Amino acid sequence: RKRLKPLRTVVAWRGRAEWDQVMVGLYCGDSRLQQEALDRVSAWKSRYGPKMPLAVDCTAELIRCKVLDSSGKLKSHELILSYGLALVRFVNLITERKQKMVSIPLRQLAKEVDIPIWVVDLRHELTHGKLPRLALCRKGCDVVLDWLRKTYWSRQLGNNLCEESEDEDEDEEQEGVEENAELDNDAWE
Repeated sequence: RKRLKPLRTVVAWRGRAEWDQVMVGLYCGDSRLQQEALDRVSAWKSRYGPKMPLAVDCTAELIRCKVLDSSGKLKSHELILSYGLALVRFVNLITERKQKMVSIPLRQLAKEVDIPIWVVDLRHELTHGKLPRLALCRKGCDVVLDWLRKTYWSRQLGNNLCEESEDEDEDEEQEGVEENAELDNDAWE
């Protein structure tokens, strides 16, 4: 039997090592390394455009807020607006594609993808109500980043490490990242 080769997908990152480096950089907690990872994601976005996986884009926006926060350059109100925009965008993007012809409440959609309801309520306050406290925005950012790490980033890492033999070369590793990126982007969309 002849084994069919999977179709290749063009992605913005150079290979598995760059993907892993960015993932580690985004989640490391060191502002300098996070900024380097954000710069790399910006380069990916300039190459990949609208094909950029939504999870990568949302993660970068939320990490950018944390980097700005740790810099001490923004006032509390500006940080609330920055975190708020990233959180609103996150909730809207992940629930948007699940909307059918009939409008489904965001709380129900969030429950389906295992997002805490209070994050949807925070998004509602940011959009329609009085701006919440900065501490609540920071907490929302941390919860969403943890959700993204568990449901997207760790899954990418796990999918690529499973079923690979030690003899496979970097091209085959890259194919795995490419396939997972495309599959996960479809799932996110």
